[in-house]
Amino acid sequence: MGAPKTALLTVAALGIAGVAAGALVVYGGLYDVAATQQHFQPVYSMLETAMRQSVKMRARNIEPPRLDDERLVMRGAACFRDKCVQCHGAPGVAQGDIGKSMQPLPGPLVDARHHWKPRELYWLTKHGIRMSGMPAWEFRLSEEDLWSVVAFMARLPELTPQEYAEATRVEPTGAQGAPARPACGPADGAAPLRAADAQRGARALPQYACSACHTIPGITSSSPNVGPPLAGMGGRSLIAGKLANTPDNMVRWLRHTHEVDPLTAMPQMGVSEQDARDIAAYLAALR
Repeated sequence: MGAPKTALLTVAALGIAGVAAGALVVYGGLYDVAATQQHFQPVYSMLETAMRQSVKMRARNIEPPRLDDERLVMRGAACFRDKCVQCHGAPGVAQGDIGKSMQPLPGPLVDARHHWKPRELYWLTKHGIRMSGMPAWEFRLSEEDLWSVVAFMARLPELTPQEYAEATRVEPTGAQGAPARPACGPADGAAPLRAADAQRGARALPQYACSACHTIPGITSSSPNVGPPLAGMGGRSLIAGKLANTPDNMVRWLRHTHEVDPLTAMPQMGVSEQDARDIAAYLAALR
């Protein structure tokens, strides 16, 4: 037997052994997925490196706006308080129970500006990090809100616990003479509506947890059986057995579910007008 053939057979044998070992780990339940156990350091380091390189590549062409506007910074303080502190903590403020119990552990963001460029922080905030617990805020925060969080994180290392508490203080209703604190998140309808975008609707569906209850063509899920499958939704005559299947009625069903059917078990998910239009466009294409 020639050396090349021997080498080829050896490589093939090693490959088969590797596949068999992987199958044993997966199907034998040997890998402990408990959040009470840390990743092995090599696994953690590999995932961390892959995440950093992925973010740097995808954020490389983003142009940040000016981030030294005090109004933007204060809006970011409200968003940080409402959306970030429970997992990441803040100066003088501990993470919430959810953040402390996650694995990998969400780190503090007081030094984020030393590790990430503003465009990278924006990308991370908007898109999140898959399989880490870091959510995507694309469908929860406006573009201004996303950049406001980045602006506030640039200011965060300079704040004492007392200054942070003042920047994020919530004024009681009806407080007289108190400085206004901007709320986080746009009022519904504040941004002009765009033409419905079915591709964006496909991204919005899992962000509103639709795939947690429904199997949806083109959307990854664990094949849930809570709600009916949505395959062929565009060809059905009725929505929820009550409304004619039109884009406007689908938007109504998604946004005002309990007005259409007060007895339905489907929760009202707080879908914005634009997102509902985009989701309706995607569902209408499912034939």
